[in-house]
Amino acid sequence: MRVLVVEDEPKLAQYLHQGLSENGYVVDVARDGIEGRRLATGGSYDLMLLDVMLPGVDGYGVLAALRAEDSKTPVLMLTARDKIEDRVKGLEGGADDYLVKPFAFSELLARMGALLRRGAFASPQAATVLRLADLEVDLVSRRCTRGAQRLDLTAKEFNLLALLTRRRGQILSRTTLAEQVWDMHFDSDTNVVEVAVRRLRAKLDDPFPTRLLHTVRGMGYVLEERAA
Repeated sequence: MRVLVVEDEPKLAQYLHQGLSENGYVVDVARDGIEGRRLATGGSYDLMLLDVMLPGVDGYGVLAALRAEDSKTPVLMLTARDKIEDRVKGLEGGADDYLVKPFAFSELLARMGALLRRGAFASPQAATVLRLADLEVDLVSRRCTRGAQRLDLTAKEFNLLALLTRRRGQILSRTTLAEQVWDMHFDSDTNVVEVAVRRLRAKLDDPFPTRLLHTVRGMGYVLEERAA
């Protein structure tokens, strides 16, 4: 899942980027309100963490621009302000939740999970449990099963499988996979994608009679159920 963090305090921004990345999220960071507004209104994110006090445009302004486009992206506002009127202002402006600094990272993850589940309930197209044949990928609990067997995946393998499952039936290039899963520009001399696909295939397909992950020569990879 892709998360936008809009936070101008460098240490906190780095902390959030690292912690969320380690928990399997693909993270973009904006360090001011102007950049945050541009990314929020021009990108496609599953969730946004939005600081209130920002240079350029404050968090309320970023939120207003997002909601003006009728975006349903869940927004969790982060602020050092703990006054009720500040929280009410954010919630009335379209925020989905509010977390006062300083906060425990475990609570942040729990609130994010709750927002993602709530969004999936309200909007079926944003389902957090993806299925293909006997494969099931739970994006919130980060569990994968095939048949009755749980797949023991690393964080990157999970992210790779989640992306392929969300876009099942579509051929995804190595460049797309590198950008979306590793947040890096693809280098033709780097075999990180091929290695990850090989390891994922060993867990996803090798123990089972039917293959789901296919290589399309010269184009990339596709996850789909094919007739025998």
